[in-house]
Amino acid sequence: MIYQRERTGEKKKEHRCKSITRNATTSLYCALTVYVLKVFLMTQALLAHDGQTFPEGLRKPRHGNVYVVAHRGVHDSIPENTLSAYQKAIDLGCDFIEIDVRTTLDSQLVSIHDATIDRYSNQGEKGRVADMTFEQLRSIDIGSRVDSRWRHERVPSVREILQLCRGKIGVYLDVKAAKLDELVSIVREFGMEQDTLWYIPPNKVDELRLLSDYVWPMPDPGPERYLSELLTLRNPRVVASAWKHFSLDFGKRCHDHGAIVIVDEGERSSWSPMLDFGADGIQTDHPEELIKFLGKRSQDPK
Repeated sequence: MIYQRERTGEKKKEHRCKSITRNATTSLYCALTVYVLKVFLMTQALLAHDGQTFPEGLRKPRHGNVYVVAHRGVHDSIPENTLSAYQKAIDLGCDFIEIDVRTTLDSQLVSIHDATIDRYSNQGEKGRVADMTFEQLRSIDIGSRVDSRWRHERVPSVREILQLCRGKIGVYLDVKAAKLDELVSIVREFGMEQDTLWYIPPNKVDELRLLSDYVWPMPDPGPERYLSELLTLRNPRVVASAWKHFSLDFGKRCHDHGAIVIVDEGERSSWSPMLDFGADGIQTDHPEELIKFLGKRSQDPK
C-alpha cells in the first residue's frame, strides 16, 4: 500500500515536471518566434529605407539619406527663431530649418514660436504678436535673455529668412497663424517653392495645392489610426509625425504609398529606433549631435 502511494506520488511529480518542461518550451518557442518576426520586419524596413526614393524636385538629404531639420534653428546657445540660429544651421550643413510663421497686426509675416512676446524679452515687454505692429515687435530685444552678445537679435520677417536661406538650405514652414496665399506669394517671390515643406493641417492640403503645384504639403495625421485616411484622401508625398506616434508600421505604410516621413524627435535615444522604423528625416533640437550620429551610423549601421 505504501509502495503504491510512493509510485503514484512519483508519477504525479514526473507528470508535473513534464508539464512544466512543455510550458517552458512553448514559452521559449513563442518568444523566439516573436523575436525572429521582429528581426525580419526590422530588416525589411531597413532594406526598404536604404532603397527609399525621395520626391523628385525636393532637395536630397546630405547625411546618410536622412534629412536633418533644425527645430527653430540651432539654439543651444543662440536665441531660437533668429537669423543667427538659422545661419548656424546653414553653417552645420543641415537640410532644413524649421520656422514658426505668425502674422503681425499690420499683416507682416514673422517667425516666432509663441503667440505672445512674453517669454522672449527680459525687459518686461508683453503682448500678443497679432496685436503688435511689425515695428513694435522689432523694437524688442529677444537675444539678451540668452546672452548679452545677442542683444541685437530681433524677431525676423519671413522675407529676411528666405533671403538668408535661398540656395543654401530648405525651409520647414510650421504655419501657426498665417494666410496660405500670402505665404505662398512670398515663397514664390524668392523662388523657393520646391525648397519648402509646409506643416499644415490635413484639411488645408487641397487649399495649398490650388495655390501652388510645387510646394510640399506635409500634413500630420497624429495617432496612427488616422494615417490611412490621410494617405487615401490627401495623397501627400511628405508626411509629418512625432516620435510618440511613429512606428515600424507607420513608416512602412507611408513608404508603400510613395511618401517620405519627417519625424519630431523624442529624446536623443529615439534617433536609432526612429531610423530603424524608416524615418526619412528627423526634426531635432540637437542638429550638430544628430549629424555626427548619422555619420557614425553610416559607417557602422549596426
